Amino acid sequence: MKKSKLLKVPSRGLITISMVSLVLGFILAYSYSISSDDTNENANVTGFQELEKYREKLVEQKERNKELNEEIIVKQQKVRDYEQSFVESEESVEDLVEEAELLRLLIGDIPSQGKGITVSLEDGAYDPSQENPNDYIVHESHVFKVINELKISGAEAISINGQRLHANSYIRCTGPVIVVDGKTFPAPFTIEAVGDPKVLLASVNLGGGVVDQLTSDNIVVTVGEKDLITMPALRDDDYS
Repeated sequence: MKKSKLLKVPSRGLITISMVSLVLGFILAYSYSISSDDTNENANVTGFQELEKYREKLVEQKERNKELNEEIIVKQQKVRDYEQSFVESEESVEDLVEEAELLRLLIGDIPSQGKGITVSLEDGAYDPSQENPNDYIVHESHVFKVINELKISGAEAISINGQRLHANSYIRCTGPVIVVDGKTFPAPFTIEAVGDPKVLLASVNLGGGVVDQLTSDNIVVTVGEKDLITMPALRDDDYS
């Protein structure tokens, strides 16, 4: 039987193969390293881009929120303006209602009741030594002075001897009697006014005012406060 012979590789060739294998391994390792670095770099770039997108979206959202807040402020101000206009409208309506009520009182469309004052006018004592007896008689001019002063002072309703006056009332004196809207009343003439008693009293009693003027004309004037004065509404026949 023949013995097999071992193949002997020259030592130089073995060295060459080892060198080639080493270089090849180094190249493969280097290539893998470069590939890994590229992959990581690409991943980092992608992550940075995504982060930038999120930042941009966040900035946009903040800007949008700011705009919305400004819109809310504007709309809230409009709401407050509307509310204020409603309040002012309600106040205006209330003022108009009060004004209409006062006008209805002044023209006598509705009854009037409340505190007030009375002013009584009487002829002065006749002095035979005086030439003209008319200087001691109450005339319509005296009555008008009292009525005008009461109106200016805020009286809401006025009557003469129980006859309530209206916007077109006429007053005329004939001797010892007075005619109010066609109705005749004897002296004394009592004028009643519904209103603030303090204001009305201060007005007629003012120094150099109505009372002083009438007194200087020899008219007997009596002024008093009254807790309750009632005047009914005027009827249609009261205007005729």
